[in-house]
Amino acid sequence: MKILFDKTAVLGHGECYVAVDGEYISYIGKERPSGEFDRVIGTKNKLICPALYNCHTHSAMQFLRGYGEDLPLDRWLNERIFPAEDRLTPKIVYISSKFAIAEMIKNGICSFSDMYYFCDKTAEAVGETGIKANISRSIVSFDNSANHSKDNRFLESVELYNKFHNAFDGRLKVEFSLHAEYTNVPSMVKYVADYASGKDIAFQIHLSETEKEHNECIGRHGITPTEFFECNGILECPTSFAHCVWLTDNDMDILKRYNSTVVHNPVSNLKLGSGVMRLSKMLEKGINVSLGTDSSASNNTLDILKEINFAALLQKGTERDPSSVKAEDIIKLATENGAKCQNREDCGVLAVGKKADIIMIDTDRINNIPSYSPVYTLVYSANSSDVCFNMVDGKVLYENGEYKTLDIERLKHEMKELQKDFI
Repeated sequence: MKILFDKTAVLGHGECYVAVDGEYISYIGKERPSGEFDRVIGTKNKLICPALYNCHTHSAMQFLRGYGEDLPLDRWLNERIFPAEDRLTPKIVYISSKFAIAEMIKNGICSFSDMYYFCDKTAEAVGETGIKANISRSIVSFDNSANHSKDNRFLESVELYNKFHNAFDGRLKVEFSLHAEYTNVPSMVKYVADYASGKDIAFQIHLSETEKEHNECIGRHGITPTEFFECNGILECPTSFAHCVWLTDNDMDILKRYNSTVVHNPVSNLKLGSGVMRLSKMLEKGINVSLGTDSSASNNTLDILKEINFAALLQKGTERDPSSVKAEDIIKLATENGAKCQNREDCGVLAVGKKADIIMIDTDRINNIPSYSPVYTLVYSANSSDVCFNMVDGKVLYENGEYKTLDIERLKHEMKELQKDFI
């Protein structure tokens, strides 16, 4: 299908027309392109932007939004979340994943990275809704002498990879996940690293989220969590590390050397009292940093525009330097760097030949007037309610409040019914 966006403000390009042919952007320019189009999209008072990436979440935890509040991470997990997760079912994971996807689509997200279980149900939700995702089955281990080749979580990861990797025309990628250092023994980490070696397998891992976690690892092993994963071979594979609040300078140098990605989750880290990641330091070192929301249970929203704003303001405030991070760099975290995190080389930017992952922001909202710079409007003024259009791989998923690939009213009803049964 050939689609033309009327001339309007295009982030990074000025006033332009944008044409889409199938899954790809075919034209960006000042003059109206020749030829016939199946559809011309009106763009009055709209800002065209690359769609956003949520590079760390647990989508099925949408069901636990508001279930555990005002607790530090260890108590939040052990007193509220882990007991509740023992009661989850494949049906709950499927509906909750789909509901999370609906929220992400509405908020301008084109792709998300997910770590959980019953992952085949999340995969089904991805396939049905048209979004992109990198999903992983979280592995934990506590017996250093166990036969890890027979571990159920590992075997589920292998099965998930064999069944769904690059499914749905490449929209879905399957990765492996080691939950964290504190939930895994060295022999499992080494085993999984050896299994992944030479294969098209990437990893998702929680890393140095809290000071307690970081220091207890040093107490157990005499090294930091980053050094732990390096010693056990994981960093030889493409890896995204979520949180990274308590990294040392040496940890950062290690991640840069292996071209790993750090996923900044500012809102979740604030809400759980975990601290503030040193974003500007990581950017100075050239580390690829992307953005994540974490789950709705620790954040309450799946809103990357909110993360963009918090990421910018936090660094300025904690460093007492308004120039410590630039608006342009923050947008990159949510777009180009997110695509790099997910190993999607043909995504993340508005350019001819790249995938047509496009959102539009309504700049006629009162919070966006006046606008002297699209970049500053997007980072400091806009919010998720201003997203009025979301296209993924050239397919419109959301437009002016209407979902194109899911029945939102039915989905809302199903979530409410599940909650009644759960309570």
